[in-house]
Amino acid sequence: MEENMKFATVEDTVEYRLFLIPDKPGDPEERREILQKYIERIMTQFAPMLVPYIWQNQPFNLRYKPGKGNVPAHIFGITKFGDNIEDEWFIVYIVKQITKEFPELVARIEDNDGEFLLIEAADFLPKWLDPDNSANRVFFHQGELCIIPAPKKSGTVSWLPTTPPTISQALSIISTHPEKILASESVRAAVNRRIRGYPEKIKASLHQAHCFLPAGIAAVLKQRPRLVAAGVQAFYLRDPIDLRACRIFKTFLPETRIMTSVTFTKCLYAQLVQQRFVPDRRSGYKLPPPCHPQYRAHELGMKLAHGFEILCSKCSPHFSDSKKSLVTTSPLWAGFLESLKKNDYFKGLMEGSVQYQERLEMAKNYFQLSVNRPESSHAMSPGEEILTLLQTVQFDIEELKKEEAYLPPEDDERWLDLSPDQLDQLLQEAAGKKEPEPTSKGREENYDLTQVSESMKAFISKVSTHKGAELPREPSEAPITFDADSFLNYFDKILGSKSHESDSDDLDEEDSECLDSDDDLDLETQEPGEEASVKGTLDDLKSYMAQMDQELAHTSLAKSFTTQKQMEPLSQTTNDNSEEEDSGTGGSVMTPVDVDLNLVSNILESYSSQAGLAGPASNLLQSMGVQLPDNDDHRPTSWHN
Repeated sequence: MEENMKFATVEDTVEYRLFLIPDKPGDPEERREILQKYIERIMTQFAPMLVPYIWQNQPFNLRYKPGKGNVPAHIFGITKFGDNIEDEWFIVYIVKQITKEFPELVARIEDNDGEFLLIEAADFLPKWLDPDNSANRVFFHQGELCIIPAPKKSGTVSWLPTTPPTISQALSIISTHPEKILASESVRAAVNRRIRGYPEKIKASLHQAHCFLPAGIAAVLKQRPRLVAAGVQAFYLRDPIDLRACRIFKTFLPETRIMTSVTFTKCLYAQLVQQRFVPDRRSGYKLPPPCHPQYRAHELGMKLAHGFEILCSKCSPHFSDSKKSLVTTSPLWAGFLESLKKNDYFKGLMEGSVQYQERLEMAKNYFQLSVNRPESSHAMSPGEEILTLLQTVQFDIEELKKEEAYLPPEDDERWLDLSPDQLDQLLQEAAGKKEPEPTSKGREENYDLTQVSESMKAFISKVSTHKGAELPREPSEAPITFDADSFLNYFDKILGSKSHESDSDDLDEEDSECLDSDDDLDLETQEPGEEASVKGTLDDLKSYMAQMDQELAHTSLAKSFTTQKQMEPLSQTTNDNSEEEDSGTGGSVMTPVDVDLNLVSNILESYSSQAGLAGPASNLLQSMGVQLPDNDDHRPTSWHN
């Protein structure tokens, strides 16, 4: 495990590690103290972003991890992001910023899918990089994505190992050659595009809605807004056993309900809204008619109340009080609080004021979950936390009801409904492509079908391997040239007179490099016997093609293709090409097939037969950046040169 750093195996989990460079041997206790101070500095500096953030399952957290094997002591964190993938990318942003603020730290991040940063930039990776050799190559250093390269040949670069590096080797390379391991601009752009907009993007990911809730839940959420995630998850993942506790409510009585404003993430709000649920009649939670203007608020409050009741029902009536005092007794708390004050976390609020106490409670909770995270056996569950808050927080139901008149307006929830055009735009953005321009009626009439033929030609001219064909990335990209003589010469080396020299089906490294580049295939270096063999092969191929043309000329196959219009008189064409046409076809002239016209006609016929649904023609063209207009008249389409 230490050699290849196989990371998260739990579903929807991301792991991140911060290493100190240069990695100098020293006293383990001294190393621990240094890394612990880094944890305090990091969590304090990024507290303004992390404290108010609502996590789907688990928060961003850091703790010291001792060295083992070839993995030195480092800072470690693990977060289960669940259904909200934005939590994972927010962590990527945080880790990237940490290495920018602390240049002596190098970060490594993976999830249960492996190198998900490489997956995001898959269209721009070098061809040598694949899942088999990517271990311990991808890091963040000084705020930039770095990929440790592999040498083309063994021993050509002394500081690069021929096999995937160990963590110690990787840290040494980053420390000594930081300028040579920077990922390409296109790879970095692909990752940066995914985390673009943070930290402002955090606010855009929230949704504020009115909920008709029991006063106890309203008071709890006012103190710990992040507990809304636990409540939604408890309701969303409920089972019949959980619902037994909701037949008759014991903690959150329906008679205490008030109207309040709750802040969700968009993911949590969608999970709560989209589920249909009818409460048990015995619960006392009755909903107004769907036409009622506050029906949505009553429905959201009812679902959230069920989630909180489920959380509390899983707690023992007398859970350990020792869990309540872990924060203030920690030796790290005093230093952490002092650092918060130095970083102006309290915004000049008077100590002891209501707002100061609210921010202090949020800081304690943040410290408990992220900095001084206890072992699972001592950690307080969400239900225990809710019951503890109900015992300590003072609230007046009548005062909360008076606040109903001053609630902030609800956010628009039109983002829940996605139109086909918006979906196409999201898919285009996810693929890293520019948004297609809307096609007006006039442009449809003047649509240039040569785009179809040119794109197909560019696709055909691409070199493909056993891993599949590559699509052209840009329409303007020059097609790869194909030298038929060099191609036949290469296979003559393998299958021809020298085939007995190799008893393996696998190509060595030098042969593979020959396939990747046409420049390496130089006919001038051929021996006379080899050149004669290639010429004979080409002559045989031309002879076969001539015989095939002669046989097909007497069939009806030619009628299935559209031929080019002859621009010159038949007699002149026959005289000019007499040598080529003297092949025993009875003096008839074979008109060349219009390849472009047949290609476009067949694609349009296939596209039309899809009837607006997904199919091979539309998928292939869209992957090459070609978007055909809709077929409004449903008539056979003709194409004119």
